[in-house]
Amino acid sequence: MGISADTVKALRERTGVSVMACKKALEEAGGDIGKATALLAEQSALIVEKKQGRALGAGTVAAYIHNNAQVGALVLLSCETDFVSKNEAFTALAYDIAMHAAAMRSASIEVLMAEPYIKNTAQTVGERIAAEVQKFGERIEVSNFSVFSVR
Repeated sequence: MGISADTVKALRERTGVSVMACKKALEEAGGDIGKATALLAEQSALIVEKKQGRALGAGTVAAYIHNNAQVGALVLLSCETDFVSKNEAFTALAYDIAMHAAAMRSASIEVLMAEPYIKNTAQTVGERIAAEVQKFGERIEVSNFSVFSVR
């Protein structure tokens, strides 16, 4: 069965995983996007688990201030290498997580990881990070964050 480019693109937009991984998952799932999404989530979880013992030696700090200047957040997103920490997709992820933390006023890292991701509520923040782990091949985690609010 041939998988259309549009189907691969839709799965990639939904998950953020590489085109090849999306295509392979769709082939395994017989073209079913729901099953392919579940397969990719399982694969991401396994990859995250394998990388768990690796040292985090780099990262970035991202800041987000809401346009009303009443709430903001700082996030320390850690990774293994300087190469990944300077990648545009990595720094954008850190900024998006800071925006999420400010919007949701997350209370802890555990709560933050379990919340539906504001840019794609079909996945949690933890699942979004797992997709980036699969993409970069490095351990990535939110090491620290803080939310500030006037009220």
